[in-house]
Amino acid sequence: MKVFINKRIPEIGIKMLEEAGLEVTFPSHENFPHEEWLKYCENADAILNVGHNIFDHDFFDQCPNVKAIALYSVGFDHVDITSATQKNIPIGNTPDVLSKATSDVAFLLMQSVARRASFNFQKVKEGNWGDFDPLHALGQELYGKTLGIFGLGRIGFEMAKKCKKAFDMNIIYHNRHHNEEAEKELNATYVSFDELIEQSDVLSIHANFVPDQKDLFNASVFEKMKPNAIFINTARGGFHNQKDLYEALVSKQIWGAGLDVTNPEPIFKDDPILELSSVCVLPHIGSATIEARNGMAKVAAENIIAFSKGEKMPNCANPEVYKI
Repeated sequence: MKVFINKRIPEIGIKMLEEAGLEVTFPSHENFPHEEWLKYCENADAILNVGHNIFDHDFFDQCPNVKAIALYSVGFDHVDITSATQKNIPIGNTPDVLSKATSDVAFLLMQSVARRASFNFQKVKEGNWGDFDPLHALGQELYGKTLGIFGLGRIGFEMAKKCKKAFDMNIIYHNRHHNEEAEKELNATYVSFDELIEQSDVLSIHANFVPDQKDLFNASVFEKMKPNAIFINTARGGFHNQKDLYEALVSKQIWGAGLDVTNPEPIFKDDPILELSSVCVLPHIGSATIEARNGMAKVAAENIIAFSKGEKMPNCANPEVYKI
């Protein structure tokens, strides 16, 4: 079985595939055009995809040889799951292994914004330390504040645990379903979406993105948030309207924002939001640890290997394919 991997992944995943007797193909060079990517895909039985290449109805029609796709990610919003299922193509993803790493970044962003760390670090780099000023660029403390989680799944749960243990924060959340484990272990409280945005001192997004949630966090939402609120997004940039977020920050409707994902992504270097003292932006590094990336490679390889053996993928975004 031929497996195409569009970018190098940690060696553990490649070795697993090769030891399973699979023929692994990589592109001959980096930054190749979309047309060349399609040519590679057309000749593959399975794809291990790194990044946000689009797998839509047209792709599946153009690449009829593709029988399985393993994503090197948890999110699968770049895949037309309905079309894949209709074609009986399982879509694997990599949950669990990056939950701690991604929640670490959310936790880092929260603290960086609360204490204006990026802004003050830039001052040091510019040689602008300045004299002691009791009123300049003050931050805020997080002890006893309310953390609101939008999408309390694996990553959100890890974030909530950190905030509970470190700052004894009160945990509220909004989900499609109740999270009984979080309610029992963290005394988390399920609230409506309106209650979430109105009561949160820190609002952190950890949900899976779907198209009808595009720009969900917009001007009408930000104006309902607390003036001391910190907005954190480590999920997908599509969740927030970046221009509205900027206006909310400038007008002091909310305190600050920490983003590991942006809208658009990558962010333009002259985006005015980058100039604000209460903002910290990172280049989508939520899973960027040795441990998490190795784990992702292992899980992605396991999904491909299971498929090659005629078995169900251990982690499948559309398990209904196995009922067809």
